Amino acid sequence: MPYNNILIIQTAFIGDAILASSLVEKLHDEWPQARISILVRKGNESIYNNHPFLIQVLVWNKQESKIKNLFQLILKIRKLKFDCVINCHRFASSGLIASFSGAKHVAGYKENPFSFLFNYNIKHVIGNGKHEVERYNDLVQDFCKPVLYKPKLYPSITDSSLVEQYKNVSYVCIAPASVWFTKQLPVKKWVELISKIDTNKTIYLIGAPSDFKLCEEIISLSKRSLVVNLAGKLSLLQSCALMKDAQMNYVNDSAPLHLASSVNAVVTAFFLSTTPNFGFGPLSDNKTIIENKNLACRPCGLHGHKQCPKQHFECATHLEI
Repeated sequence: MPYNNILIIQTAFIGDAILASSLVEKLHDEWPQARISILVRKGNESIYNNHPFLIQVLVWNKQESKIKNLFQLILKIRKLKFDCVINCHRFASSGLIASFSGAKHVAGYKENPFSFLFNYNIKHVIGNGKHEVERYNDLVQDFCKPVLYKPKLYPSITDSSLVEQYKNVSYVCIAPASVWFTKQLPVKKWVELISKIDTNKTIYLIGAPSDFKLCEEIISLSKRSLVVNLAGKLSLLQSCALMKDAQMNYVNDSAPLHLASSVNAVVTAFFLSTTPNFGFGPLSDNKTIIENKNLACRPCGLHGHKQCPKQHFECATHLEI
C-alpha cells in the first residue's frame, strides 16, 4: 500500500463536502488498512458524524479569525503527519494547507494557486459533462484503480429511529430552498407541484431552520392537508434517512440533491439557471432531471445569482413540471 495516513480536503459548501465522500469510499475500499481523515469547513462536519471509514473529521472555522485559524490548522495537520493529502478544492486557502501539510504526496487541481507545490495535479474542467465525483476520483488515479465511486453518507441507528415516526405513511419529500435565488424553484411552482401529487400521500417539506418561513408560505398557499413542515427539525443525516425511503424527493440544484445521491434515494431535480452539464447532477439510480433546455440565456453562471440577470427568470417561470 503506498500511503497509510491520508487526508482529504474539501472546505467548500455542503454539497461539495457530500460529494467528497466518494473519495472516502474509494480509498477505504482499495486501501482498507489506511487511516483516512477529512477536512471540511465549520458547519459541514455533521454529515460525517460516526462515519465508519474515517479516523477523524477536521474542521476549519472560516467565519471567525479566518487567517489565525488557518495557520493553527496547518500546524495541527503537520503534527498529524499525513503521508498523502488529496485537495478537492481549487482555491488558495486549501492549497496553502495542502502544500504545507508535510505530506510526501500532495494531489490537487492545476487551477489552485499553490498547485506548483503539489507533486500530482490535474486540470479541473467544468462544462464538459463530467461529474464532479469523476473529477475527484481523477485526483487519485495515479495510485488507485480507475473505478468510479459514488458519494455515500451513513445516518446512525439513532438518526433512522428518529424519522421512523414519519414513515408509517406513503410520503414524498420536498426541499424547496436554495442559497441562490436563480437555483430555487419559485413558491408558485412548488404549489403547482403539490397540486399534482396524489392527495393520499403525505408531503414533508425539509430544510434548514432558515427555510421554515418559506415552507410555511408554501403550505399556506397549497391549501391542502397532509403537508408537514419539517424544516429545522431534522439534522442533515436525519434528512438523509427520511429521503432514503420516500416515494419521491423533489429538490433544486442544491445540497439536498446530493443528500439524495448519498443514500441512493429516488429523486427529481429541478435545474433552473444552472445545468447538469456542469457536473453536479443527481447520481441516484432512479433520477429525473427537469430543465428548460430552450433558453439561449441558460446557463447564466456556475453558482446561480441573487436575481435573474435578464430580469425575466424564464428558466423557472416557464418550466413545465
